[in-house]
Amino acid sequence: MIEDLMQRELTPKEIVAELDKYIIGQDEAKKAVAVALRNRWRRQQIPEELRDEIAPKNIIMIGPTGVGKTEIARRLARLAHAPFLKVEATKYTEVGYVGRDVESMIRDLTDLAVNMVKKEESEKVKNKAKERAEERLLDLLLPSPSRKERREIRGTGTNNAKVAHDQSIPLPGPSESTREKFRKMLREGKLDNRIIEIEVEEKNIPMVEIFSGAGVEEMDINIKDMLGSFFPKRSKRQKVTVKEAREILTLDETQKLIDMDKVTEMARMKVEQSGIVFIDELDKVAGKPSEHGPDVSREGVQRDILPIVEGTTVNTKYGMVKTDHILFIAAGAFHISKPSDLIPELQGRFPIRVELSSLGREEFIRILKEPQNALIKQYIALMATEGVTIHFEDEAVEEIAETAVLINDRMENIGARRLHTIMEKLLEEISFNAPDLKGQKITITRDYVKERLSHFIKDEDLSRYIL
Repeated sequence: MIEDLMQRELTPKEIVAELDKYIIGQDEAKKAVAVALRNRWRRQQIPEELRDEIAPKNIIMIGPTGVGKTEIARRLARLAHAPFLKVEATKYTEVGYVGRDVESMIRDLTDLAVNMVKKEESEKVKNKAKERAEERLLDLLLPSPSRKERREIRGTGTNNAKVAHDQSIPLPGPSESTREKFRKMLREGKLDNRIIEIEVEEKNIPMVEIFSGAGVEEMDINIKDMLGSFFPKRSKRQKVTVKEAREILTLDETQKLIDMDKVTEMARMKVEQSGIVFIDELDKVAGKPSEHGPDVSREGVQRDILPIVEGTTVNTKYGMVKTDHILFIAAGAFHISKPSDLIPELQGRFPIRVELSSLGREEFIRILKEPQNALIKQYIALMATEGVTIHFEDEAVEEIAETAVLINDRMENIGARRLHTIMEKLLEEISFNAPDLKGQKITITRDYVKERLSHFIKDEDLSRYIL
């Protein structure tokens, strides 16, 4: 069962090749995460008595914003088909201070895993659910006789009371040929607009507002589930089209077919064996101890995170979840502080450290053109929906990259994120007028880029707010 939950057996080179499709450069970081992912597969191949002794080698990514730290972790999780959660270290703190309970990251990760497995199981029962929903629809479209009608039909033509209540006498109902005709019409969509009445469950749980501190999260009480058990389930009749009814009934049948105990067990195993937690802004909670005593807002957060990373058992609404083999990837710019400013115990739990390099002109050109989700490809696709064809000349792309480098140098260096603001400003007029430009082909040249962006570059005060 574990093998089914583990990632595909990609070699480190194949993992890097997949990451290259979306992330430009940062080869060292890609290699580090590729090895970490492959080690998970290797761990499953060794004898069980040694398997539990092998802990994941957690990673710290060091580099400025916008160089691909988060994207590497997110793409890695997709490759692994693993539950992935991104959190900011700054939103956690010691219990009793404003912030979130650190264990909530594991609860959130488990929630994600349950939804992931539930979706996978839904796909498996999709066809059966559709068949069952179709039968229910046909029952609604071709209702059987009511109890009163049954008595009347059975009693017709006889004065014998016994015959009137004889359950063995067959009742007339919709013939098989009629049912099959309706089934054919239903599948062809000819009945989609017909209005029918169906019963739907009414969620009659009163709104409850709770004012509490962060520590209440430890209680792990799902108020909605708790209150739901006190109030009886009620259903209400609702008039909908056949098309809407099919969707509602299919969803209802899917829920009935899914074994939630199995889903929960698989999800917990998925979290424990292949979960990935990305802790961003770790540098914000790093720092040397204060002269006046421990710095609660920094060191306290580190000490709260430590047991989760070391390996502990967290109580979730789906049961106990062990964190021993969850892969933790931390990231931070570390401009002011250094990884060595973290408390020694936490440093020891992140043995692999990789430095990501800043992005320059050549990297920006490649980011604009090469990845499968390249910005230029995105804007071409967006404008194509309006019937407008856009073509970017190579010189125009170079000018966009040079502009991004220039603005990053003058102001805060936000890496590749600068390209988003520049592209949006560059194509603002075209995007606004696109519905009136249907059928036209527009070529973006170097001169057009200079014309649209020149006054922002010249006016530093303006660019500070716009770009």
